[in-house]
Amino acid sequence: MGSTRATVATAAAPAAIGPYVQGVKAGGFVWVSGQIPLDPATGSIVPGGIREQTERALRNVQAVLEAAGSGLDRAVRVTVYLADLGDFAAMNEVYGRFFPAAPPARVCVEVAGLPKGAKIEVEAVALAD
Repeated sequence: MGSTRATVATAAAPAAIGPYVQGVKAGGFVWVSGQIPLDPATGSIVPGGIREQTERALRNVQAVLEAAGSGLDRAVRVTVYLADLGDFAAMNEVYGRFFPAAPPARVCVEVAGLPKGAKIEVEAVALAD
């Protein structure tokens, strides 16, 4: 473990839209930057509502974790940011499909706004390989 730090990057998730990286491996963990529902191929928000946006954001998190040699099943903490807490039930329905057993600890908060007008942003911390 020590003090090594490695950047995680994958074409299977959208490129960073600011001065940050998709993820970092350090101290036995993978830290995934907040992922909004951008289609990695187009760089645009996926069409649809909160269900479609939740699925895309979680797929982006999954892609970064897998690029780091980890996975959603190794997630220990997830933070979900919603533009509208009224979307909580629909987000939870999709979220539950990604974490069918032994889900990680989670925080979900409503925020005033998200990049590119997204309805959701998801960040995660998972055990590294």
